[in-house]
Amino acid sequence: MQTAILTGITAYISTSIDYLIILMVIFGSVNRKERRLVYWGDLLGTSVLVAASLVMAFILGFVPQEWLLGLLGIIPVLMGLRLLISGESDDDEVVESQMKKRRNIIMNVAIITIATCGTDNIGIYVPIFAQSTVQTLAVILITFFFMLSLFCYVGYLLIKIPKVAEILERYGMYITAIVYIGLGLYIMFESGTVQHLVKMLG
Repeated sequence: MQTAILTGITAYISTSIDYLIILMVIFGSVNRKERRLVYWGDLLGTSVLVAASLVMAFILGFVPQEWLLGLLGIIPVLMGLRLLISGESDDDEVVESQMKKRRNIIMNVAIITIATCGTDNIGIYVPIFAQSTVQTLAVILITFFFMLSLFCYVGYLLIKIPKVAEILERYGMYITAIVYIGLGLYIMFESGTVQHLVKMLG
């Protein structure tokens, strides 16, 4: 259970460090009465991404050998390397254009969450979900819910502490990349993929 909680925390943090800055921008662009709606929009958008990841993981669950599933760990490793080499995309335009649209704030935030986090979240979640048991998966999803609530609150607090936001904006990409690579390697080791490939090459 502790491993599942740690996996959930690590996976969520790795995909959401940069999103803290986006949350700060969103909270700063809505009035005080509407700020609670940002949380529900974040929850809705994340739920869509988690559901999509669960469907993909379920389909991949029919792969007979666990070490083959472990090859999915290559995805987070490549994502981390790409981030270190190419840098991150600028999501400011997405946030600005969506928040200007005359739609429900919950829908606006949900769309922003899916548009800015979709590829990364699915790329990280699918390999983890695919090799998890039902019990482990339940713990990870509960952990995600608590982490989402915590990050949403921290994103709100960043309005009052811009210095922290500056540090995250400067170093968040590198932290994310390192965690991506670490998660990918963990997935490949945990599923026996690395051991199997070493044996084949040996």
